Amino acid sequence: MNEAARKTVLSGVRPTGPAHLGNYVGAFRNWLRLQDEYRCFYSIVTWHALTSEYANSKVIKEYTFEVATDLLSLGLDPAKCVLFNQSEVKEHAELHLLLSMIVPLPWLERVPTFKEQQAEMAEKELNTYGFLGYPLLQTADIIIYKADVVPVGEDQVFHLELAREIVRRFNRLYAPVFPEPQTLLTEIPKLAGVDGRKMSKSYGNAIYLKDTAEEIRRKIEPMVTDTRRKRRSDQGEPDDCPVFTLHRAFVEPARRDGIAAECRKAGIGCLECKNVVIQAIIGLLTPYWEKRAAFEKNPRTVWDILEDGNARAREAARKTMVEVRDAIGV
Repeated sequence: MNEAARKTVLSGVRPTGPAHLGNYVGAFRNWLRLQDEYRCFYSIVTWHALTSEYANSKVIKEYTFEVATDLLSLGLDPAKCVLFNQSEVKEHAELHLLLSMIVPLPWLERVPTFKEQQAEMAEKELNTYGFLGYPLLQTADIIIYKADVVPVGEDQVFHLELAREIVRRFNRLYAPVFPEPQTLLTEIPKLAGVDGRKMSKSYGNAIYLKDTAEEIRRKIEPMVTDTRRKRRSDQGEPDDCPVFTLHRAFVEPARRDGIAAECRKAGIGCLECKNVVIQAIIGLLTPYWEKRAAFEKNPRTVWDILEDGNARAREAARKTMVEVRDAIGV
């Protein structure tokens, strides 16, 4: 397809540590597919990380390297997409500032995740302007590249509607500079962590992409399964088993369905079931581990790829900001 005819995608990831399987299933696997179909801008959103990690900001550079290395090792191709560091494209901050002049405060206060994340991370002081305003910065991230579509899960749909509302207000006040970004709904399975809760760095229950095969086995083997199965002869229900969320994400459908049927009639034990998904995850990650080892030996390669992506993103963002300034008259 002609490059000019391809629709533009923008998506971002917060650099809050090395990536885990939940990140892969929820976003990165989709990014790999989209880079072959769209004109993709993938941002490591360092300023967004500051909204919650401002007191621990020294680690963000290290985490930026970790996330970039994970993405490149998984197969993200800088020849097919633009991988860049948000804070190296200062135009994001300028557009965020200009948008903040026209967005009513109640629009931000009604964002559901504002209160939800404050409660979830109660140990941190998040009653800051930056945390309240992060959906506005997110809008700037999206529209500065005139993104046509944004891949999100259902929990982020409200943010996209807010972005469209902001675009409509800007275009009405000044000039039709921005297209309204559309939602590209993606299925984000709720992947269980090693304690049965949703996999999350903050819960300390994650299986990281860079974990070794031995670490993955050590984490999965003790996981609690369906509590009905106290003995090998007890029948189970995969839909109530945290481990089976891993099967849904990583085991091919025919084999997964067969294991589910065997579980329901006690034809397979929990350890056998776990071994299947352990081997599937190890098989998936083996090429990644090999690529990651090469990048770790030559970290300059990762930073060079980011620097090139920063320049390409900056070029696109600057073009948009010329239009924005002209429309506003500043």
